[in-house]
Amino acid sequence: MAGLSIQDALKSFANTETQDEIMPVMFVGHGSPMNAIEANEWTAQWQKIGEGISKPKAILCVSAHWLTHGTWVTAMKKPKTIHDFGGFPDQLFAAQYPAPGSPEFAKETADLITKTKVGLDMHDWGLDHGTWSVLMPMFPNADIPVFQLSIDYSKPAS
Repeated sequence: MAGLSIQDALKSFANTETQDEIMPVMFVGHGSPMNAIEANEWTAQWQKIGEGISKPKAILCVSAHWLTHGTWVTAMKKPKTIHDFGGFPDQLFAAQYPAPGSPEFAKETADLITKTKVGLDMHDWGLDHGTWSVLMPMFPNADIPVFQLSIDYSKPAS
């Protein structure tokens, strides 16, 4: 895929003409949380990705910032924006990403994972900066349901 733009590469992974087709899976490292409020080369590319694919029905994020005992998925209708960092300007702490959650997709995700039990977090977590700092430039309208899957820190890395 050398020489392809990010949008062309994503389109080649999945033809997203209809919502019945499989959407691409992406690994997106957020870098500095400041990317959520800055305009730079990273946020410009994330914006292009959001503009270059069909609108997802929902977004599942696995964030390295949600380490738990056991595996959990956020299952609330309105996940809060979590500011899980320190030492940054007030403008970053004021940033909100009010995307809806999706209890239905969360339950479906929990049911699809069969190698371990997945609990439904109805109240405690939300969207941490590993999720919302990337989604703000990618999908700025915050109108796509977003939910997170935790990482069970008690398990070995393998």
